[in-house]
Amino acid sequence: MKLRLGVVMDPIGAINILKDSTFAMLLAAQQRGWTLYYLEIADLFLAQERAQGRMRRLEVEDDPAGWFQLGAPEAQDLAQLDVLLMRKDPPFDMEYVYATYLLELAETAGCLVVNAPRTLRDANEKAFTAHFPQCCPPLTITRDATVLRAFLEEQEEIILKPLDGMGGRSIFRLAQGDPNTSVIIETLIGASRGPGQRFCMAQRFLPEIADGDKRVLIVDGVPVPYVLARIPAAGESRGNLVAGARAEVRPITERERWIAAQVAPALQSRGVLFAGLDVIGDWLTEINITSPTCIREIDRAHDTRIAEDLMEAIETRLGAR
Repeated sequence: MKLRLGVVMDPIGAINILKDSTFAMLLAAQQRGWTLYYLEIADLFLAQERAQGRMRRLEVEDDPAGWFQLGAPEAQDLAQLDVLLMRKDPPFDMEYVYATYLLELAETAGCLVVNAPRTLRDANEKAFTAHFPQCCPPLTITRDATVLRAFLEEQEEIILKPLDGMGGRSIFRLAQGDPNTSVIIETLIGASRGPGQRFCMAQRFLPEIADGDKRVLIVDGVPVPYVLARIPAAGESRGNLVAGARAEVRPITERERWIAAQVAPALQSRGVLFAGLDVIGDWLTEINITSPTCIREIDRAHDTRIAEDLMEAIETRLGAR
């Protein structure tokens, strides 16, 4: 099956191809003989009642010295594509939301959008974990400092994070009696006492983070047999590679398979073909569906073909229509 595949992503000239999962997907699609088209979020627009985009033909090569070639931009109906990968990184701001409106119109017109635009809006990567309480540590989502202080007193040590970030930005570890309690809460919600202006999530601190924040990748409901453990640097509590964490590929555990089995049916039913679960110790902490990463690191360590598996899942979805 020869397909036309588009991708909405951050500027391709700035990516690190040794780590970039979107690039792995593009390589896999090109190897299948598919025609590639490149867009950035600013290239999306609505005209004549149709979702359109300024697309450029794209060719990729697995070469750090020169990994892409782009053709001239041409405005086309997004529904002319068979499949469109939405791989724009967070922050999940209103511009991202507006883009999903246009992608949903393309989806209605017949284009398979991966992952489904409505789910990108509805399933916040932090808040969506609350649908699976059996998998999660104690948590709260609030914009009220009083609630956060009560949760801290109950749990004694917690992690606080914004709902719209990525890469470990603005994540705080807070213990009872910390003299920075007020300023940390104020930073996240906009108030040190009472109601604030922004929601945040607080989770019980999991000391198992020392053994790594494990990324479990799921392709159309099936977990990849290996996970990437991101082990925090000395003096850090954040298991994020951009925050200096060290990566280690490990076989998936039975507990991680169980967590994946709890979450996967809900993802499939919502049109999510590719997701990344974050697991610390035995607990699910995030469900990443915007632009999950770690394909290339796992593929290099073991004989996996994660991006190829995703392309096969896409073909299956299209063939079932």
